[in-house]
Amino acid sequence: MGALIDTPEAANRLARAIASDLSLYNEAKIKEGIENDSFFSVLAESFTEKRAHHESRVYPKILGGSNFFDRALVDVILARKGHIKSKIW
Repeated sequence: MGALIDTPEAANRLARAIASDLSLYNEAKIKEGIENDSFFSVLAESFTEKRAHHESRVYPKILGGSNFFDRALVDVILARKGHIKSKIW
């Protein structure tokens, strides 16, 4: 698998790459979730799986108290989907 990530910058890059993959391969679910204000519940299983992957690749001391993965979901997926009609924005 390789060495564990030991810097916040690298942990952030990994989180953003994972979020980008989620966006690429789950476009229909993302659209549905945004339109119906159920984004987090529609993709809960994928988020759990991908968060676990991220955490398995980063030293726990780097993860402690961080929100790299959550920020990546917002920055990489939600912020780029503002064109989808939704009652939440």
